[in-house]
Amino acid sequence: MMELQVLETLVLVVHVLAALAIIGLVLIQQGKGADMGSGFGSGASATVFGSGGAGNFLTRATTGLAILFFITSFGLAFFAKTKSESTNVVGMPVVERQVEGEIPELPGLPSTQDQEVEIPSFETPGSDTESNE
Repeated sequence: MMELQVLETLVLVVHVLAALAIIGLVLIQQGKGADMGSGFGSGASATVFGSGGAGNFLTRATTGLAILFFITSFGLAFFAKTKSESTNVVGMPVVERQVEGEIPELPGLPSTQDQEVEIPSFETPGSDTESNE
């Protein structure tokens, strides 16, 4: 159980780092219309990666990080599923047992033992008991 928790923490850290790296790479990349200004002498063509090398590297890095992000998403979904199968809503382990005899009363709730429950009868519109004159 402890190894699974350590592995989940590792996957979560990789997931967050991949998300931050994707955000950074997308912000670094320039749009397709950004080269329009370089034709008029604004100096945008003198980039760090050269005139055409940046797009290919950044695109491949973004694609790789997106694939890593999806894989870690599936991993985190797997960990969440295994946790939900072994715990209830509160986070406590689910323990089922057969109770023999009387069911203990819960504090603050009315007693339901040895009580007859009345089921009210409802009349549907258009039934025979009503007169439709």
